[in-house]
Amino acid sequence: MRILVIGGGAREHAICRSLSLDPEVTALHCAPGNAGIARDATVHPVEALDGEAVARLAASAEVRADLVVVGPEGPLVAGVADTLRARGIPVFGPSAEAARLEGSKAFAKEIMAGAAVPTARSYVCGTPEEADAALDAFGPPYVVKDDGLAAGKGVVVTGDVEEARAHALACGGAVVIEEFLEGPEVSLFAVTDGETVVPLQPAQDFKRAYDADEGPNTGGMGAYSPLPWADPKLVDEVMTTVLEPTVRELRRRGTPFSGLLYAGLAITSRGVRVIEFNARFGDPETQAVLARLRTPLGGLLYAAATGALAEFPSLRWSDEAAVTVVVAAHGYPAKPRTGDRIGGLDAVEAEDGPQAYVLHAGTKAGEGPDEGAVLSAGGRVLSVTARGTGLHEARTRAYAAVGRLSLDGSHHRTDIAAEAAADEAGAAADKAAGA
Repeated sequence: MRILVIGGGAREHAICRSLSLDPEVTALHCAPGNAGIARDATVHPVEALDGEAVARLAASAEVRADLVVVGPEGPLVAGVADTLRARGIPVFGPSAEAARLEGSKAFAKEIMAGAAVPTARSYVCGTPEEADAALDAFGPPYVVKDDGLAAGKGVVVTGDVEEARAHALACGGAVVIEEFLEGPEVSLFAVTDGETVVPLQPAQDFKRAYDADEGPNTGGMGAYSPLPWADPKLVDEVMTTVLEPTVRELRRRGTPFSGLLYAGLAITSRGVRVIEFNARFGDPETQAVLARLRTPLGGLLYAAATGALAEFPSLRWSDEAAVTVVVAAHGYPAKPRTGDRIGGLDAVEAEDGPQAYVLHAGTKAGEGPDEGAVLSAGGRVLSVTARGTGLHEARTRAYAAVGRLSLDGSHHRTDIAAEAAADEAGAAADKAAGA
């Protein structure tokens, strides 16, 4: 099977890495890719939002894709998957209409209402007066969401009503203002062909920029899987109350969802509530989840793209834990600096691989005087992912690998999975004492 992956971040690097280990994948291409992806796949320049350009590349003599995997939300909302399907090319990713589940928070609320999916109470506001009324109705903490795509940074959660009001005005269009959901957050991915829904393993990510959940929201500073503290029945509950009803509702409306359905969840005292939907693999949770997937990824994605998930074998998972730590550029998330040299990549591969490895997000190959170097080219620059027999070992390996890297002015959180690892250790001690 020949596969083309669209995108150039750490999520796409994680996907490419998994596909490169699949014996059924005979050729792997990525567009536009990055400096790290270029080691696992043949990279090509492309405008990822241009469906015609993507389709031409997929059908080109060099690529001849049997499957196209669209990674980022932008191309999905822009209809790239529709163009590929119209050309008869199997594609993993929803149509533009179905991708509105992520592209419009208001549309997502409408779908959840139609499917009776539990979520936060909310108002869709189109004027400053409506926003003020909604903020007054809910009170602090205030949750204000840009209705459209905002690269993971369109949400403000604050106790300051003026900050909430300013964000609502800055969005420049419709905003969704909703009640604050108290409780731990969980990310659950599901692969679907529009009929059958297959859940992956849950993960938890860390949105705030700094330790102890301080600082502004980001695209995500780290993640881990599995969740030792979660109810063993959580996945089954989310399947029956969230994922399957949502897929049914979209199919009922004539806009079947085929691809990756991502549910961001809050585990509240009233039960599971949906915070948001995404229409693609999440970043950085994908890095941790795919590190634990033993089932070859290519066949799974192809089955979803071709409507054959019902016949696909049950997924196999490693018993190991996985932890991902994001290394961000100086100034991220406000004004990330680019063009800095990245050091230590070979040291991680030599000293820590394959139990720990680096996935590239915002990187590029150096040119001219920087030829042979890898440079930063975005806000979130690298994702360091490690596996271990438990979360403690996985995070120890991840942070050891982070320590081998150098990037001037960079920052990362030091508490990814720390609390969960402590809970895991405590549970093991209690079990040993009981034995």
